[in-house]
Amino acid sequence: MHIPPYDNANRAIIDAAHPAVPAVYFNIIKLRKGESFSDCIAGYETCVVPATGCVDLRTMDTDFRKIGNRGQDVWDGEPEGVYIPSGQAFHLHCLSDSAEVFVAGAQYDEVLEPFSIGVDEIDRVQYGSDDTKTHRKIKHILGQKQAGRVGRLLVSELFTVGAGGWSGFPPHKHDEDRLPTETKHDEVYNFRFKPDHGFGLQLLEPRETGLGEAFHLVNGSSFAIESGYHPCVAAPGYEMYYFTILGGHSQRPLVQYFHPTHEYQVHTIPGIADMVAKFK
Repeated sequence: MHIPPYDNANRAIIDAAHPAVPAVYFNIIKLRKGESFSDCIAGYETCVVPATGCVDLRTMDTDFRKIGNRGQDVWDGEPEGVYIPSGQAFHLHCLSDSAEVFVAGAQYDEVLEPFSIGVDEIDRVQYGSDDTKTHRKIKHILGQKQAGRVGRLLVSELFTVGAGGWSGFPPHKHDEDRLPTETKHDEVYNFRFKPDHGFGLQLLEPRETGLGEAFHLVNGSSFAIESGYHPCVAAPGYEMYYFTILGGHSQRPLVQYFHPTHEYQVHTIPGIADMVAKFK
């Protein structure tokens, strides 16, 4: 489901119990210096990640100061975040001239402990190649390093390396719980392009028909993936970024199932195995 960019007025883009992707939650909060925002998302653990700007955050009587260090866009610095336990209220206060803040959530009832994720705790992986048009890097904000401290939520940032090229390739899906082959994880993306007039395409191929649809992605597009194979591509001359939220229905580690016709390319693209191993 493609959601074109719009002014969401700090209200959820993918709300709790969404009929297509009930396991995930997504909001974008925009604040100016001195402005504040409070929320509480019942039944969902969340991770707050400033896309740009810097905020103070308070939750469960714990203060997290000066979260976020990026300037004009997501390419301008490294990500930071705060994990907020399920159903816990949080309060943001904007310190910079402006801030754009992602709130990523996954359905989970157990109440854990809040913690911050600093630049040195981001798990980075780079894979693919220029030759195969699959070169990209991933910054895991809630990934393998945070295992045991999080319930069902995985949060990452993905960047094309260079201008143009494929991501999420070979085509893969994760819409059935059938271990050890595959897990059911709902997923939501938010895309950015550099320059910001860039564009890309999201392919969605239902497993039932084998005939897919392509959706025109622009700066700020969101995409919710309920089922099907879902590679995407940036047009030549443009860098692409997407914020990724995964919520597992039965477990946190993700097991991707690659399209049988194209699975052999897993063995021709450098670093795919390392990439797969990090989504845990």
